Amino acid sequence: MKNCWMVIVMGLMLFSCVSKSEEKADNNMMFTGKEGEVKLIILVPWHFHTSLLQKSSIIQVNDSIYVYALPDDTGLNQYLTVIESFNNRTENPTAWQEIVYTGDDFLDKMVSDRKGNVVILAGNNKDKTEYILSAINAGLNVLLDKPMVINREDFHLLEEVYSNAKTNNVKLYDMMTGRYDILNIIEKELVNDNDFFGELQEGTPENPAVYMESVHHFYKEVSDAPLVRPGWYYDVEQQGEGIADVTMHLIDLVFWKFFPGQAIDYRKNINNISATHCPTKITLTEFSKSTRQPEFPAYLQKYLDNSLLNVYTNGTVNFDVKNHNIGLKVIWNYLAPNGSGDTFVSVINGTKAILKMAQGKEQQFVKQLYTQKPDNVNEKKITENLQKAIERLKVNYPFVSISPPSANGEYLINIPTANRDGHESHFKYVAEIFFNFLVNQNMPEWKISNTRAKYYITTEAVEVTRNNILQ
Repeated sequence: MKNCWMVIVMGLMLFSCVSKSEEKADNNMMFTGKEGEVKLIILVPWHFHTSLLQKSSIIQVNDSIYVYALPDDTGLNQYLTVIESFNNRTENPTAWQEIVYTGDDFLDKMVSDRKGNVVILAGNNKDKTEYILSAINAGLNVLLDKPMVINREDFHLLEEVYSNAKTNNVKLYDMMTGRYDILNIIEKELVNDNDFFGELQEGTPENPAVYMESVHHFYKEVSDAPLVRPGWYYDVEQQGEGIADVTMHLIDLVFWKFFPGQAIDYRKNINNISATHCPTKITLTEFSKSTRQPEFPAYLQKYLDNSLLNVYTNGTVNFDVKNHNIGLKVIWNYLAPNGSGDTFVSVINGTKAILKMAQGKEQQFVKQLYTQKPDNVNEKKITENLQKAIERLKVNYPFVSISPPSANGEYLINIPTANRDGHESHFKYVAEIFFNFLVNQNMPEWKISNTRAKYYITTEAVEVTRNNILQ
């Protein structure tokens, strides 16, 4: 395959070649926070989350973006189209200058060029851990979309990645956007308000201390346009099972909300992992509508049963963390009912209060936060505690209020939609946090420990389901 460089000029901006002295500069300079010092390398942009990092300008990020991809790659074309739309919009346009290399040797070329200092990864997960390792070994920082790994073999490789990152003094960070959802922020505040919530109960597999359920859909619209999935998105060996992918956000929220600032050592603090999985059955018509591919590709043939594609994206994971039982469930349907979309449910059991989130038909598919009393707490006490907790919250979040209890005793904790940032804006927040870590060199060790623990849980869960099949 012939290799080539392309210079993509967006809008009226003209790209001037990077000087040889800049090319030879040490990209792993000490970060100071100055304008344009973060030079992004976009590696195989196979997922739309890649472009969301560039939805708005970040003063620390250089406008010149180096992209490495396979030739004639659909994901690359989609990515460039989105970036062009950001540059050409009327309100707050960006000025990205995309310098693109395509070739079968894109990874080796990226490593030898070392044009930037932060690699961005989002997409096909089959080789992602190898890409991370190559970047880390080349002395490049890595910011990536989850998951880092999707099986036990890659988890062992991740341990090597972290060891090499420490040796090379570079950073690795996955984009946990859920932490920037205002409902999660408010719930975290309430969970850690002992006068209101008390202590997190220990729970059991039948009645976990924390239960979270996340429902997603293969066919969906993003920014009012159908999202075209790559064919490999339906291959669990490339995308990962649902319990190795979506559950990553759920586990991250568990650690972040209930064990803030605490290191989770997977060798000591994680126990009793169990898991199940089952497939979503996809017709060829559905697959073609989602991917714009007329036939199932060869790599999916082994998943066909009576002309239906079995995609193991549904499952449950149960585990103990520091003696608290956690239950997770992920579901992937093909298409959401009219007027709905992805949904989320959670139940958190404290000794003084129960917190719930719901995003169903009753909530008009807008996520809402509720609280109610446990059986051993009287109504008067929960009301008093809640009112005091809300007053404490109002110091930093004056828009929060409570509604009178419903017939079943649930109080709605009102968080106006006007005070909720959209999911797409959270990617910028994650990037800014990561860039600050690069400047201050102060990424807490617990973040590394907890990331390793998250991937230990998900990959062991996948291993459990494999063993169940073999038995």
